Amino acid sequence: MKHANLKHRIQSKEARVVVIGLGYVGLPVACLFAEAGFPVVGIRRSQEKVDMINRGECPIEGKEPGLPELVARVVSEGNFVATTDYEPCRRAEVALIAVETPVDPSSRKPRYKALRGALTDLGEHLSPGTLVIIESTIAPGTMRGLVQPLLEETSGLRAGEDFFLVNCPERVMPGKLLHNIRHMHRVVGGMTPEAAQAAVAFYDHVVEGDLDPVDCLTAELVKTMENAYRDVQIAFANEMALLCEDLGADVWQVRELVNKSPYRAMHLPGAGVGGHCIPKDPWLLIANAGDGFQPRLIPTARAVNDGMPHHMVDLTVEALEEAGVSIDEAKVAVLGYAYLENSDDTRNSPSAVLVEELRELGAEVVIHDPYVADYQGDLQERVQGCDALVVMVAHDDYRALDLADLQAAVGHATIVDGRHVFPASQARAAGWTYRGVGT
Repeated sequence: MKHANLKHRIQSKEARVVVIGLGYVGLPVACLFAEAGFPVVGIRRSQEKVDMINRGECPIEGKEPGLPELVARVVSEGNFVATTDYEPCRRAEVALIAVETPVDPSSRKPRYKALRGALTDLGEHLSPGTLVIIESTIAPGTMRGLVQPLLEETSGLRAGEDFFLVNCPERVMPGKLLHNIRHMHRVVGGMTPEAAQAAVAFYDHVVEGDLDPVDCLTAELVKTMENAYRDVQIAFANEMALLCEDLGADVWQVRELVNKSPYRAMHLPGAGVGGHCIPKDPWLLIANAGDGFQPRLIPTARAVNDGMPHHMVDLTVEALEEAGVSIDEAKVAVLGYAYLENSDDTRNSPSAVLVEELRELGAEVVIHDPYVADYQGDLQERVQGCDALVVMVAHDDYRALDLADLQAAVGHATIVDGRHVFPASQARAAGWTYRGVGT
């Protein structure tokens, strides 16, 4: 392979780039490289979304600073085009894969249907000398055990000899997509040192943070381990919230005082952990561990965090009973269906778990979310006559709500707050029956 020629093409921004998958990761990545001056083709299976992008419209809703404007600009300038066709991969010199990598809810093992499909389609169109980068988060050992053999089988080429292979896992989150890509440090895991060097040269055009070249296994471990760490920290905060409830204390006051001690940074407790990454990455981290490794902390943390939406149901039942309303006769308004504030991302939403269980108990459930298309609308109309408001997401719209205005609309003034949007003292002073995580 001509490593020097590829690096020259990358440094001169002449290298043709293909991005497979145009979701929360692939779309902003594609647009940033197009903004940097590379000719970029994005591939997505949905013709509807492809058409939107080619009209200069951003298919990602929610507050994403700069992204809608960037999509419109790079499309209008001709540096970025979307398609459902894999044919442009034949001419690509850099190919990025950014598709979902969920885990099976029963076995907790990775489900790589989308990844396998992308690898197969790319492999059938792969040309010698291409730099292939997997941005998707994958279980440690996946580059060696799945990505490399599948690409080699479908392309007839050899990684390290005929093409370059790299794992550079994303570090994005909704609401900060462009910011994180530009400013977060990245680990660049190369199947060979030359592959890592080529990828570092490529990302250097858009990433201002550190670019640390490592081997593939290290990159896989770093990404999954950092999210497992966060999951464990959130689980501790949630368990302390449950303890404070049991003892009659206020976890928010306790947390504030704990964090005054040096080197303490207790996370926020809440109604549950959602999104595409944190609920699954701890399972990816341990997916390929041998029989000699018996995880204890990670499964426990997952159980604590998965239990929080069910705890919200218990709090709702308790609050309604205090207000004199039976759950099977109640009308409940759920405020927020995205997993994260000011986002439209509903993947692994704790609200979905809550809604299902409330309906199983016989409650009538109405849902409001200013960013999720199915649940948008006038909030005052949505909560009219409701017996309880259950706050699941700390959208800015909800933080701006006036409790007096809400009280005039609802049937019973009952709030169950999973995100500390309304402090307990404030709500109770305004005449609301109140339950909240950790209070």
